[in-house]
Amino acid sequence: MTADPASPQTDRDAGLRPVIALVDDDRNILTTVSISLQAEGFSTRLYSDGEAALAALIENPPDLAVFDIKMPRMDGLELLRRLREHSALPVIFLTSKDDEADEELGLETGADDYIAKPFSLRLLIARIRAILRRGDAQLSDAGAQNGSASTGESIARGRLTMDAARHHVTWDGKPVSLTVTEFLLLEALASRPGVIKSRNQLMDAAYPDDVFVDDRTVDSHIKRMRRKFRVVDREFSAISTLYGAGYSFTDG
Repeated sequence: MTADPASPQTDRDAGLRPVIALVDDDRNILTTVSISLQAEGFSTRLYSDGEAALAALIENPPDLAVFDIKMPRMDGLELLRRLREHSALPVIFLTSKDDEADEELGLETGADDYIAKPFSLRLLIARIRAILRRGDAQLSDAGAQNGSASTGESIARGRLTMDAARHHVTWDGKPVSLTVTEFLLLEALASRPGVIKSRNQLMDAAYPDDVFVDDRTVDSHIKRMRRKFRVVDREFSAISTLYGAGYSFTDG
């Protein structure tokens, strides 16, 4: 199955440029995001609904896909569920700010990250690049058999280890799957254990300068991150809330 014929097809040089599939029933969003991605050196394939996209994503996978959650015929959650039966393709969700339950379900189903609408194109492109870099690092690691060290920096804080090159996190040796945003927030906290980081400082660490996010966004990421760590350690309490001040990480 090919991309939506009513949408511009721009993957003719996909062999040279990363290919991003965009799935959204809003044609204005498809066009705007596609133009921005092309300007940043990506190729794009556009689909106006999940049902039209599914077979194409399986038969001719792009490097990464961006799904809207709210779509007719097949929404983004169902599309991801069915895609995960065949593929580990990296996926970013676009969500409404009041769709926290959908965000939770999407991440549990296997999405790599989510961005709330209305969203910053700069933020979306930054998240796409980060996820693609993570995938490249994992492929390089899998292909290397000589035991060479990673070129990315690592953080080791007590039971926590973080591999920045691969966006890989473990707690007590057990892997914890974090989104790119969660990883950046945890990295900001763990880089200076015991130091209180304000919400503004954490926003600066996880979001580009021109992206506005409110306190609730940071709080939601922290809450979700804690739940993920408690899956592998029910007693996890390394991320502390200091009401009125911010958050800190303690590795004791």
